[in-house]
Amino acid sequence: MKTTKTNVLAEVKRYVIITLALLMMAFGWTAFLIPNHVLGGGVSGIATLIFYATGISTGVSVFVINAILVLISLKVLGPSFGIKTVYSIVVASLFFSILQHYITEPMLAGEMQLFVDEKFLSALIGGGMAGIAIGIAFTQGGSTGGTDIVAMMICKYRNISQGKVILFLDVIIIGCSYFVVENDKIQTIIYGFVTMGICSYCIDLVLTGNKQSVQAFIFTSQPEKVAERISTEMRRGVTLIKGTGWYTKREGEILMVVTHKRESQQIFRIVKEEDPKAFMTMNTVMGAYGKGFEMIRK
Repeated sequence: MKTTKTNVLAEVKRYVIITLALLMMAFGWTAFLIPNHVLGGGVSGIATLIFYATGISTGVSVFVINAILVLISLKVLGPSFGIKTVYSIVVASLFFSILQHYITEPMLAGEMQLFVDEKFLSALIGGGMAGIAIGIAFTQGGSTGGTDIVAMMICKYRNISQGKVILFLDVIIIGCSYFVVENDKIQTIIYGFVTMGICSYCIDLVLTGNKQSVQAFIFTSQPEKVAERISTEMRRGVTLIKGTGWYTKREGEILMVVTHKRESQQIFRIVKEEDPKAFMTMNTVMGAYGKGFEMIRK
């Protein structure tokens, strides 16, 4: 019963985080991008193009387009992903509709004109908020819908950055604005690319920070105690390597541990408590694949 309650609370926490991420993304679009006629990528970008051309609310377009994509993704990504995605689509559509109803003027209108171009700043802020929100949703096993779904389907089978997949798709979407926007066509595309680049960078920044791994080499006189605590308290594997110090000519044991970056401080604490005189090195690794880390893909 305790385990069930814990799992339920963890799942509720994921949905709360996804909801806040969706609110951030919708606010970034409706407060900074759409009113300033700054186009971004993804389904939100397509919905914005439809809004500029027909006046149809972006919330309605986001819902319809995403609903079609979800039906395709259910078979590829599984029902668990589909539940979170359906939830994300409904909530994001509501946020877009509600915020767009109340926010009709650019958030930075007239405030920053003396210091920086209003549209450029809006592209930076709106793109950054959207990218961070998408990255957060990914870390919780969900999605903000649209091209995020396409990216996750591709990344399920290929070792390629999700941000780069979305970047490629966004280039096509933003390029289509040339045929929809009547005035300042080139300027709209340029600001769209700025938004796209910031969004893609923020997605990768959030995902990399969440999944980054480190490799530690620990030289200690208490290898058994340190290894046992890392194994039991952190549930991480420890490799014991035999070595000889060239200066002392003494044989010793070196511990090698690979773990997530966020867990590195726990290793420092264990080593310090067991052997304050230990010597330790820690390096960032490009990728860690296998049990306890990322799946090995093609």
